[in-house]
Amino acid sequence: MSFKPRIKARVVQLLLGRVMSRVHKDLHFTDIPKRTESIRVETGAGPVTCTVYRPSAAAAAPAPVYVNFHGGGFVITRPQQDDHICRYIAATAGCVVINVDYAVAPQRPYPAPVTQAYDVTAWVAQNGTANNWDGSRLAVGGHSAGANLTAAVCRTARDRGTFTPRLQIIDSAPLDQLADPATKQSPIVKPLLTPQLMRIFTAAYVPDPADLTHPLVSPGLADDLAGLPPALVITAENDRLRDEGDAYAKALEAAGVPVTHRCFEGVDHYFTHTGPVPAGKEAIDLMATTLRTALSA
Repeated sequence: MSFKPRIKARVVQLLLGRVMSRVHKDLHFTDIPKRTESIRVETGAGPVTCTVYRPSAAAAAPAPVYVNFHGGGFVITRPQQDDHICRYIAATAGCVVINVDYAVAPQRPYPAPVTQAYDVTAWVAQNGTANNWDGSRLAVGGHSAGANLTAAVCRTARDRGTFTPRLQIIDSAPLDQLADPATKQSPIVKPLLTPQLMRIFTAAYVPDPADLTHPLVSPGLADDLAGLPPALVITAENDRLRDEGDAYAKALEAAGVPVTHRCFEGVDHYFTHTGPVPAGKEAIDLMATTLRTALSA
């Protein structure tokens, strides 16, 4: 990657990171207590810090577990932006939630984030007994860039035959990194994602253009989706990424994967963080209730 794309990505990181990861004040779920601890997981791309959220209700048996990947264009490293979602899911789905602070570009471009995301999830699946969760009842999900990593984790797990998530949550995901962002349309005049910002994200995360079509980078371009875990796919009507999310849901279904797909009307990218609040709460509750059903089966 040339020096200029790295500089642009660092500017976004330093100047916009806090703003881009801000959560609407009415989506904080302040009534849900926070019971967390920090763990460090060794991976093939370096150690990764994760925040573990525990459900409040004590249970006789270990709770199932959900691995969460935050968004931020593969450039923003603020896992705390998903704190509201992690707390709500832990409380409502009755599961342990692992919020992963994976590496980001331009310092650590592809494939480091994919390696870390997969290795952490594999570790969670294998180390339940020592950590008081049930690694055999596991789900994985994410938001925006984190949803892209979710698809990559599920694909890698399928190909290696290592573990089988009960559910994957794909929320507002970039799934085709080859297409020019200017071709990704929105019905509103000024959607949250601009082509310029999307180009900065992609250039930072995938410095080698030859990787743009790789199925771990652009899951939406893959044609071998059979055998992937059941999916909850959430898209937003005004999001530039809506079409590729809708197409991925249809492709998964055509490949025989059980899919629940919901496109929320009148909202834009990352509405689960920025609002409108009613739609954001409804989508987060859909995640939690779908997880509860999948993990209790």
